[in-house]
Amino acid sequence: MIFVLISTFEIGRGMWLYHTLGFSVRAGTRYASVHGANCAQPPNSCTVKIRDIAAVVQSAGPGLVPDQLNMTFQPQVGSAITCLLRDCLTDNTVWPPLIANSAGMTLRIDGVYPFRSIISMFWPGAGGAYRPYTAVNFPASSTERVQF
Repeated sequence: MIFVLISTFEIGRGMWLYHTLGFSVRAGTRYASVHGANCAQPPNSCTVKIRDIAAVVQSAGPGLVPDQLNMTFQPQVGSAITCLLRDCLTDNTVWPPLIANSAGMTLRIDGVYPFRSIISMFWPGAGGAYRPYTAVNFPASSTERVQF
């Protein structure tokens, strides 16, 4: 009975983290999609940096540990930027880059978050009590078009 109770809570916690990850990555992509080429044209000054998008992801994802969330920023043209959310919060790179921020171009943000469940200690072959629990990586991605 105790195993069933623990399992129910752990599955609920895993579903909550998975949903939170997807929501926060989508919020960051939506934020980036409305800060395209027209934001760089005077008198506008609304271009965003990786740190700004990461801040949106962090605020939309309560419960996600910044040291564990691995993010990848992929523009339609150019190279991808990959960093932990902790490091993304201090990255001053303008994103989307100037060659990929025209209206209609696609932006993609991916996130991978490890989920460590206490249930794994009951799995056969999991090892002793001092061994770290096995992690399952939850993926999330969101693609949007630059709006303006």
